[in-house]
Amino acid sequence: MAQKKFKTEVAELLQLIIHSLYSHKEIFLRELVSNSSDALDKLKYLSLTDDALKGISFEPRIDISFTEEGKKRTLTISDNGLGMNEEDLGENLGTIASSGTKKFLASLSDEQKKDSNLIGQFGVGFYSAFMVSERVDVISRRAGDEQAWKWSSTGKGSYSLEEGERESHGTTITLTLSEEGSEFANRWQIEQLVKKYSDHIAYPIFLSYDQTTYDDKKKDSEGNAVKKVEHKVEQINSSSALWRRPKNELTDEQYNEFYKQTTYDSEEPLFYLHTRAEGATEYITLFYIPTKAPFDMYYADYRPGVKLYVKRVYITDDDKELLPSYLRFVRGIIDSEDLPLNVSREILQQNRVMSAIRNASVKKLLGEFSKISEQNPELYTKFIAEYNRPLKEGLYSDYANRDALLELVRFKSSSQEGWTSLASYKERMPADQKSIYYITGGKEETLKASPLLAAYRTRGLEVLIMSDDIDDLVVGSIGTYQEIPLKAINKSGAVDDLKEEGEKEEKATKEEKALIKKIKKALGDRVKDVVASTRLVDAPAVVVVDENDPTVQMQQLLKAMGQANFEDTKPILEVNVDDPMVQKIAASDDKEFIADLSVVLLDQALLAEGVMPKDPVTFTRKLHSLLSR
Repeated sequence: MAQKKFKTEVAELLQLIIHSLYSHKEIFLRELVSNSSDALDKLKYLSLTDDALKGISFEPRIDISFTEEGKKRTLTISDNGLGMNEEDLGENLGTIASSGTKKFLASLSDEQKKDSNLIGQFGVGFYSAFMVSERVDVISRRAGDEQAWKWSSTGKGSYSLEEGERESHGTTITLTLSEEGSEFANRWQIEQLVKKYSDHIAYPIFLSYDQTTYDDKKKDSEGNAVKKVEHKVEQINSSSALWRRPKNELTDEQYNEFYKQTTYDSEEPLFYLHTRAEGATEYITLFYIPTKAPFDMYYADYRPGVKLYVKRVYITDDDKELLPSYLRFVRGIIDSEDLPLNVSREILQQNRVMSAIRNASVKKLLGEFSKISEQNPELYTKFIAEYNRPLKEGLYSDYANRDALLELVRFKSSSQEGWTSLASYKERMPADQKSIYYITGGKEETLKASPLLAAYRTRGLEVLIMSDDIDDLVVGSIGTYQEIPLKAINKSGAVDDLKEEGEKEEKATKEEKALIKKIKKALGDRVKDVVASTRLVDAPAVVVVDENDPTVQMQQLLKAMGQANFEDTKPILEVNVDDPMVQKIAASDDKEFIADLSVVLLDQALLAEGVMPKDPVTFTRKLHSLLSR
């Protein structure tokens, strides 16, 4: 018998589950039944597609039994699914492969560790068995193998793995229940939990139990009714794939319970969409939108949330091509009548049927989002709070649906509370306004405090606040909305546009030209240009960029991502020539003073945009020198 230690992250996870999720301990049964269902799904698929397993004797079922007498009560969950060999047991029960799980473990707060939803987020529900058990024994035999294997652990840092005995393929998990878990060695408890969490598992779940009755017509030697113990086996779930049932037969409660059962989320979904397509391509989809964004939504190795079935046969839940990546938060099921059962991942990417299902599903989802935005604004606000950013990714990556997405994304505004759409902005535009104005490149609070906004507020012009880190990239690719150009006020093109909105261009005086020349000479190659501002009201200066250059913040982001080097992309310093600080430069002939004040002017403008000066030490030294004067 080989004794092995759990990998570090498993040991940490076990402690978290055992000690932090105690109040949700009943979910262990949901997890183990779901694992059995997955094993049956896999064998059903392989029995149709794998030559080595075709013709295997297979009547899928899950069996639950318990012992409720004696000091040690036990609960057993058994299936005749694919089963595991020695290597599978070590891989699946001894380690966690996902790097996302490790990252998530490290980021959890104490409050978050009390959330039963964590089990599903980890995708390792087997370990929940230790919430109610002193010991867990797993005997499994992989279909096609002769040898069975036994895995055992008390959940305290190590496990044993040895040869075992099992008559046929499948897995049997036996829990030696702890004192806290002894309540689950009970017929009523098991039936209620299966009805609650696993009623729509697509395979029959049978409960074995002993029923005691008394025959009053027969008496024992002491005159008591004769006791009769009868062993019974009953199916305790409906065993029907919920998504294949007509919508008018289902209640919101049934939809929500199915969601919790299949996603392991403790919260109900925000909303769901159930469709059946008939005709040239026949398929069923049942999509859910989680109330909270999945924890790994921005991880490169995120786990997709949609399962693919073909004629109710499970195919995969690990294909990121079933929906575009910007809809990776969607959970649910696609069940096709037309795909081949032996479809591979490579075939899926090129399959015309799958392409048609994917395209139609995207349009259905975007259409549902649109309907909710019009009919239930309060619900849509909750949706946007979680999923606005991934929808913006779609603007950049899904050109075919860009028009629909433009109506769905939302932004903050310089003049409105909450979220606003491009359509709403357009309705509020004055008749003579020719552009939609926006500002990007920092946190919402920083952007709203930008000196540039004052010039637009005084003219009664609304500016959209775009504070997501991808807004620069995304909005720059849009160009126009319903033939109205979008213009960033922190780019040089918006300056001329503002003049067209009614500002008279005044020619710079001889003194102003001399002032600009002084500042430009002092700053040298730190800036692309220095210009006199027609927009600034109460700030001495602001940095902008050329129309086709990335903003200062976007340059920093791209450099941090290692994607590009923007060392040669310089900002334009826009100067308020009437500001007292700037006037001191105009009035001075001291070259050192002019140089120091010009550098501080530029660095202050960068700080106002949320960008640290390149040389903070020099900046503070020059600032101190100026203040001491």
